Amino acid sequence: MSKPDIAPPPLRNDCFALPAGVNWTPVDDALALLRDRLTVVAPIETVPLAQAAGRILAVEIAAKRSNPPQPNTAVDGYGFSGAAPEGAQVMPLHPGRAAAGIPFDGLVPEGHALRVLTGAALPAGVDTVILEEDVTVQDNHIAFRGPLKQGANTRRAGEDVAEGDRVLPARRRLTPADLALLSATGIAEVSVRKPLRVAVLSTGDELVEPGDEAGPGQIFDANRPMLLSLLDRMGFRPVDMGGVPDDREALRDRLNRAAERADVILTSGGASAGDEDHVSALLREAGAMQEWRIALKPGRPLALGMWNGAPVFGLPGNPVAAMVCTLIFARPALGLMAGEGWQDPQGFDLPAAFEKRKKPGRREYLRARVRDGRAEVFASEGSGRISGLSWAEGLVEIEDGARHIRPGDMVRFIPYGSFGL
Repeated sequence: MSKPDIAPPPLRNDCFALPAGVNWTPVDDALALLRDRLTVVAPIETVPLAQAAGRILAVEIAAKRSNPPQPNTAVDGYGFSGAAPEGAQVMPLHPGRAAAGIPFDGLVPEGHALRVLTGAALPAGVDTVILEEDVTVQDNHIAFRGPLKQGANTRRAGEDVAEGDRVLPARRRLTPADLALLSATGIAEVSVRKPLRVAVLSTGDELVEPGDEAGPGQIFDANRPMLLSLLDRMGFRPVDMGGVPDDREALRDRLNRAAERADVILTSGGASAGDEDHVSALLREAGAMQEWRIALKPGRPLALGMWNGAPVFGLPGNPVAAMVCTLIFARPALGLMAGEGWQDPQGFDLPAAFEKRKKPGRREYLRARVRDGRAEVFASEGSGRISGLSWAEGLVEIEDGARHIRPGDMVRFIPYGSFGL
């Protein structure tokens, strides 16, 4: 079970390079490029089962023990051998009983019954159980009415999982239910990926911390609390690198520190090509900058690159665009690098509770929620309306082509839960 603590090979500096001549990148093409170019970067370690919740399995797990390990009774009642024919049945009651963890030591004679409790291993001479509610007990005998099939109210050994069966596949993020399954099948420790460390930093002279005094032209940093929380809810390990003013050397120092502390870096702001867009400028200077102009609304520019071996996702500064780009692009990419494979979010086709005309060319994601089985969208599509992110419970995805959506038309709704939130 134990695996050496070995890190996978690093990503190449050109892993985000676009094919020659590509200017605008459709969403599906951008996702395919990320899926094809990125690899696992999280190393493997072995941990006790009690510490494995939320971790990603590095290898397939096989059962060390069957579940149940031996035949047992599924109910409280009385056990005997064979089927019971139709009509009234009377059996002598054998002394003793079988309970969970306290097996009956001996053989139950043919034609006799034994008191058995739920979960008890079936004693020798018992393969059928009658519910106690269906039994009358008197003078050391039981009476009940048949018919009753042989094997009724019992569980076969290994009917859930047999020893040696595959219990869970590699790349699965372990849930509480998984821990129950692993424990029941004799697994005490598991080989998992170390949590992917994701650094988050905000850029811009206009940003101040919540609680500080905001001067003219300044705003409170909404992106960093949102992104740190998103990463935590998704099962990654967020690393808060604070805010950085529009100062190239200060940003360079912060990126250096982020690359030392994390496997991946998320920045917000400074990802375009303006005078103060220092994230793009530094990545370009490092020789590993790609600006993906994605046919997407909201959030067209996405700066991608490498900094001291760490992949950098340069998100838009607008909180709505930053969240959408994180959910659509960063979430599956981070999952792949964390070792859980590429996860496409699950969507559901629902009737629309709104009307919208959409031009061809870009895929759109609308803040949405479901009420009375219909998908509602936020009243405004303005990218600055942060309240819409809080109002929403997911996104409505509208395909790249032109469309006129009327109330009742089917649309694809992707709940936040599909992204691990």
